[in-house]
Amino acid sequence: MSKKVCLITGVGPGTGASLARRFARGGYQIAMLARDKERLRELESEIQESKGFVCDVSDEIAVTNVVNSVVSEIGQPEILIHNAVGAVFGNFMEIDPADLNANFQTNVMGLCYLSRLLAPAMIAAGKGAIIASGNTSALRGKANFAGFAPTKAAQRIFAESLARELGPKGIHVAYVLIDAVIELKWTREWLPDKPDEYFIQPDDIAETTYQVAHQPRSAWSFNVEVRPFGENW
Repeated sequence: MSKKVCLITGVGPGTGASLARRFARGGYQIAMLARDKERLRELESEIQESKGFVCDVSDEIAVTNVVNSVVSEIGQPEILIHNAVGAVFGNFMEIDPADLNANFQTNVMGLCYLSRLLAPAMIAAGKGAIIASGNTSALRGKANFAGFAPTKAAQRIFAESLARELGPKGIHVAYVLIDAVIELKWTREWLPDKPDEYFIQPDDIAETTYQVAHQPRSAWSFNVEVRPFGENW
């Protein structure tokens, strides 16, 4: 019997890689999408039952081609996790509007393209899950976040629309709101004086996402907030 397939976008050194490892441990074959071919090859060698696919999720044609490749080479994904993210920060008068548009293409349209391609098979099967890795910028606009927050707000509302359409058809759509700085090499260098408990761990985000993807149908969540215990919110 072939394994279930989980497609994950934005598979980098942090949350994306942790998601791939967690779902692989859960018995899934993993289709890892990212733009960095070398990083994908490294993760392929580490994570059994995984295969990397180079893809820019803001490119509709590229997304269509890579989904076709995933289906033919691995199988039809039962779970989609859209973890790819585009971001730019700074005063709204100083950021390049083209960057805001590019972030929208990655954060919103990437989710749209993938959902349109993968949802029909989930509907036919009467089961599946679509989960977006979000951010609390989806709920509030802060100074210097004008190049990022609007795209996450649109992403969350798009996901909520999907949840209301697809839930009655057996597909669980959820939005994981990360209210924290994720522990990465560069975030530690950026905030060298912050204590360990200030950062959220990628493995812990992945564990929560895995649990959300496997919630019983009588108790599905949509907005799922995760933050370190010491986060001021």
